[in-house]
Amino acid sequence: MESVDSAEAPPVEALQSVFHLHETRRDGDRILYYGESLVPERMLVREVWPVFRRAGYEVQVTSTASGREDVIVARPVSEGVEGVPWKNVGLFLATVVSTMLVGALTWYYIPLSEVMANPLVVLRAWPFTAAVLGVLATHELGHYVVGRYHGVDISLPYLIPFVFPFGTLGAIIQMRGQMPDREALFDIGVAGPLAGLVATVIVTAVGLSLPPMTIPSWAVQEGGEVIVFNNPPLLNIIAEILGRPTEYTDPTVTVHPVIIGGWVGMFFTVLNLLPVGQLDGGHIVRAMVGEAQERVAAFVPLVLFGLSGYLYYGLGNNLSESVGLWAFWGLFSTVIAFKGPADPIDESPIGPARMALGLLTFALGALCFLLVPIEVMTV
Repeated sequence: MESVDSAEAPPVEALQSVFHLHETRRDGDRILYYGESLVPERMLVREVWPVFRRAGYEVQVTSTASGREDVIVARPVSEGVEGVPWKNVGLFLATVVSTMLVGALTWYYIPLSEVMANPLVVLRAWPFTAAVLGVLATHELGHYVVGRYHGVDISLPYLIPFVFPFGTLGAIIQMRGQMPDREALFDIGVAGPLAGLVATVIVTAVGLSLPPMTIPSWAVQEGGEVIVFNNPPLLNIIAEILGRPTEYTDPTVTVHPVIIGGWVGMFFTVLNLLPVGQLDGGHIVRAMVGEAQERVAAFVPLVLFGLSGYLYYGLGNNLSESVGLWAFWGLFSTVIAFKGPADPIDESPIGPARMALGLLTFALGALCFLLVPIEVMTV
């Protein structure tokens, strides 16, 4: 490490009342301030953040390995993507392959033997891939664009390849920078679901407008089991407006696979809007009600376990009829609740316009909810 000339460092006047400075050193592009904090860590960050931010630096507080000194770490604010984001590109390409393969086998009814003989046949499923990835990527890019607008260091989306039934587990982003205020937290949190819902409506409308698919005879077997993806209210509303069917009496005819992209968008919107942890709903509610979000989050696992119990004991559903789905998310929400949403530096309340937009977002999310979204039925 090198010593830092005070002229090269961000202004340190703001430290005087909250931090007893011993030494300033440079470590690469970071500047480290060693000393003793005179106030709790959260208050220290709130006091020094505005000055460092104006100088173009993010700050965080840590301590030395011995614990004898506190350290304020200042690093330049990220200006965006530097170089080719190979990890993002690699995951994107892998997810294109996985969704196209799963789409071909599951939704376009192309036999595995045909895929093995001619792998390029999976290209027939490109509309399915475009629909699913378009919805998911639009959701995450909504977060990214608004995060950059607010000057928050946020990553490009990481798509996650998977297997049945959609070929992906969705996408995630990483918020690496600090959240300046509750307005920024709200805007970033709400941007993803709203952008994703716009893409979802468009994809659903396109899918409903496309001609239905013919199911090959080998795929229609009496006495077999099929997985049914039930229609959320929003999907039925769009179909009603367009005057298009969502199912057919003829078992050899089904809707176009592009509609599945819309279904995926609605399903992930519901899950993302759960007001717990690092999910979008957690960020939105944290921005709307402040630290009271923790009390809201505490009820989420109880509600999800309650849904699972109601389906099992009240309606007599089995694990394959969404009992297991809500039980899993009850367990998952319990785990992620321990790492709450981002804490904004400025806790000033958001205005009534954002409060109304937040309520509207949850109302739109409710139109995507189904008590039994997935079930296994015998045909």
